[in-house]
Amino acid sequence: MDGLKVAVVGLGKMGLLHASILNMMPNVEVVALCDKSSLLLKFVKKLFRGCQTVKSVEDLSDLAIDCVYVTTPIPAHYPVILSLYSNKITRNLFVEKTLAHSWDKARELTDLAETCGGINMVGYMRRFAVTFQKAKSLLDQDAIGEISSFDACAYSSDFADIKKGSKGSGSRGGVLRDLSSHVIDMALFFFGDFKVNSAKLESIVDESCEDSAQFTVKKPGLDGQFNVSWCIANYRMPHFGLEIKGDKGTINVDDDKIELIQDGKQKKWYRHDLNDAVDFMLGVPEFYRENEYFVNSVLFGSKPELDFLAASKVDYIIDQVQKKAM
Repeated sequence: MDGLKVAVVGLGKMGLLHASILNMMPNVEVVALCDKSSLLLKFVKKLFRGCQTVKSVEDLSDLAIDCVYVTTPIPAHYPVILSLYSNKITRNLFVEKTLAHSWDKARELTDLAETCGGINMVGYMRRFAVTFQKAKSLLDQDAIGEISSFDACAYSSDFADIKKGSKGSGSRGGVLRDLSSHVIDMALFFFGDFKVNSAKLESIVDESCEDSAQFTVKKPGLDGQFNVSWCIANYRMPHFGLEIKGDKGTINVDDDKIELIQDGKQKKWYRHDLNDAVDFMLGVPEFYRENEYFVNSVLFGSKPELDFLAASKVDYIIDQVQKKAM
């Protein structure tokens, strides 16, 4: 392929972010934008001049699309992806996290993608953060020896001051699929597969979903603990972090820095120490790296690490947490 013709389905915050980044990348042309809202389509038509705007996925069929970004709310992922495959619009799909709204649906989509072929990927963008990449590199180098335990957290203040009974948190699918999915994916990235041992969920704002979660996981030789909530004060921006303990030291990592402790000595790296520059900055640098990685995967026919099969493991862990908490 000399270049990619891309469509974006779902024009909320993430859809507009991805479309804007893709529009600035070489070898990429955003040719179509899809959303049910006529008002949104009218707005984006002024921003992305020359771009086709359509209200249904089926309307993309005659546009010779090379790949599609699915950035709708999570419950819509499953029907949108089914429509894209069944109408043979493209075999190359990027889907914002999580892959689906349940493990059963994620498994169906994984099987369907395997049958249809092409390149598929789910957008767990923190894998592309320089601090977490540095942590993975240190773990691969055996910097802290044999790992025995980890503590993972994900906090935000999104619903810290919202009155009980409000429905805002439910519209985002609950804290597990929103905040928690990122640190679950990072733990799978660092340590491989594990099983859920125990879980506790709490509905603080919206009784239809979980607003806080604590759960433990286990694999031979390794114990892990997760603590997530979007009702914590003083977290204007979401915070994601892991503390990883081994027999030779400890690694503490979050979005902004990484700390390595060995024999009582401390070494620390910040974002700016780790070549965090990208060609076009919108949001945070990892969004550009994520898109660049997917685009190159399609252009060169290489399988992404975060394909549907790998990403569906996050949906599986969420499913197990919900079952253990019952």
